[in-house]
Amino acid sequence: MPKIVLEHITKRYDKFYAVDDLNLVIEDNAFVTLLGPSGCGKTTTLRMIAGLETPTTGKITIGDRVVFDSDEGINIPANKRKVGFLFQNYALWPNMTVYENISFGLTNIKEELPVIYHDAKAASKMLKALSRPNDIVKTINECYDKKGKLDENKAMIKLIDAYEISQYSAKKLLGSKLHTSSNVEADAKKLSEELQKVVDAAKNDAAGKGLELDEEFIAHKNGEVVKEVRKLTKEEIDLAVRRVSRIVKIGMFMDRYPAELSGGQQQRVAIARTLAPEPSVLFMDEPLSNLDAKLRLEMRSELQRLHLETGSTFVYVTHDQMEAMTLATRICLIDNGLLQQYDAPLDVYNKPNNLFVADFVGNPAINFIDAKGKQVGDSFELTIFDNKKITFTPNVKFDFAKWHKDLDDQKKKEEELLAEKASQKGYVEKSNKETNFKYHVATVDEVEDYDDEVELTDEDLVLGVRPEFIEISEKGKLLGEVYSSMPTGMETTVRVNIDGYLLTGVMFGGVVYKIGDKANVDFKGNNIILFDRKSGKFVTLGSLKVN
Repeated sequence: MPKIVLEHITKRYDKFYAVDDLNLVIEDNAFVTLLGPSGCGKTTTLRMIAGLETPTTGKITIGDRVVFDSDEGINIPANKRKVGFLFQNYALWPNMTVYENISFGLTNIKEELPVIYHDAKAASKMLKALSRPNDIVKTINECYDKKGKLDENKAMIKLIDAYEISQYSAKKLLGSKLHTSSNVEADAKKLSEELQKVVDAAKNDAAGKGLELDEEFIAHKNGEVVKEVRKLTKEEIDLAVRRVSRIVKIGMFMDRYPAELSGGQQQRVAIARTLAPEPSVLFMDEPLSNLDAKLRLEMRSELQRLHLETGSTFVYVTHDQMEAMTLATRICLIDNGLLQQYDAPLDVYNKPNNLFVADFVGNPAINFIDAKGKQVGDSFELTIFDNKKITFTPNVKFDFAKWHKDLDDQKKKEEELLAEKASQKGYVEKSNKETNFKYHVATVDEVEDYDDEVELTDEDLVLGVRPEFIEISEKGKLLGEVYSSMPTGMETTVRVNIDGYLLTGVMFGGVVYKIGDKANVDFKGNNIILFDRKSGKFVTLGSLKVN
C-alpha cells in the first residue's frame, strides 16, 4: 500500500485560505485521522488528496506516482487514483439490492487487467473443497430447519464463506446433491474428474499459446504477467462481493434492499462497496456521524479490525476527538487551515504543541490555570488563583531563557519567509489570519470576554492539568468545596470551587461527593503541562507542589 506525501499544499478561495502551506506524510498502512473544529480545512484536505478538489498550489504524491503538481501542471482525476470513498451519507441506491449496490462499481471497471483462466480457477477451488466431501455434506446439513426443509440460501452462503468460492461454484456444489447421496465419496470423485478436465484443458490451451499458469491461473510469459484491457467477469465480480461481505459480515443480506436494513447494516454495505475494488487508500469523511452512540462504538471497533484485515491506508475525517483518539495511529490536528500537530494519539494528549491542541483533545476538558512567576534554579516559582504559591518542577533540566530565545529566532524566520512570499508575483494576503487561541479558565462567576488586550510578559504562564491529575484527599493543600458531582458508575467527575475558580477532576471507583462538602485538592503525577501565555506554545512537562 502507498505512502501519501503532501508538499506545501494550499487551497485558497479568493483571500480565504482553507488550507495553508500544509506538509504531511501519511505512511503506508497508517490510520490517520484529520481532526479539528468545523470549517478548519480537514475535509478540504481529504478532498484534495482524493482528487475531488484541486489545490491552488503544491504537490501530492500517492506511492511513487505524482497525482498533483501545480508547477508541472499534473492533476490525475479521482477515478484514476485507485482510492475509495466513504462519506457521511451512505449514498446507497434504494432500488438496488445489497449485492447490486456492492457490485455496481465493479461492473463499470474497464482497464488493463491480468489474463486469467477463470473457469479453471473456479474448478480448482471446487476440487480443493471436494477433497473432503463429507465436510461439504456437513456444512449443507447444518442448514435444514426444524421442519426438515433445506434453506438453500443459507447453505449457499455457508459454502461461499467456508471455501471462499463464488455463488456460481456454490450452486454447482449444492446441485451435485452430495448431501442426499448414498455414496458421497463416489459422487464426489465423479464430479472431481469433470472439474479436472476443465483445469487440464486450460493448461493445455495456455501451453499452446506459449503461456504459463500460476496457482491462481494467471497467465505469465517470460516471467511477466500477461495483461489485456477488459472488464471484470461475473466470476471476478462475485468473488469480490463475497470477499468484502465476509469482512463486514453482511453475507445474509445480499437480496435485501437498503430500506430493509438498519443504519449500522447500511453503513456496512457502504464500507463493503468501497472495499470491493480493492482501493490502495480508503478515505472516510465522518462516516459514523449518522449512527447512535452505541452503534458508533461498535462500528469504531469494526473499522479498527477492517484496517488490520485489509492492510489499506485509511484517512479519516472527524470533529469527534474521541473517534480520533480511539481509531488513529496518528492524529493530524488542523485549525484555521493550519497544521497544529501531527503525532500519535497519546502524544497529542500528553504533550500538546499549544493551548488549542490541549483544549481540543480530552474529555472532560483540560483545566487551564493562569500562573505568574519565573524560573528559579531548576524549578519555577509560581502564583496561581488568589495568591496561592506553588512550585513547578520540569521532568528534565530546562533553560527557560534559552527556550524564549529559540522562540524569538523561529518567529523571526517565519516573518522573513512571509515577507519573501509577499514579494512574489501573484501573492494574495490571507484574510483569515492566525490569532492567539482564547483558552477558557473556568470560574464560578463567568465574566463576559470583552476582547480587552492584556499586557503580557515572559512571566505570564498557563498550567494545563488533565482531570485525572487532580486529587481529592485529606492531605490536599488547596482548600475548596464540591461545586458539582457527576457519578457514572466506573468514575465520578467532580468540579471543585477554589477561590472562585473551578477545577475538574475524575475520581475512579464508586466515590460519592455531595455538593457543598469541603474538598482538599492536590496535583499528582509528572504530566502537568506548562504553556507560555503570550505565544500559547508548549514549554515543558513537570510536576506541581503546593507550598
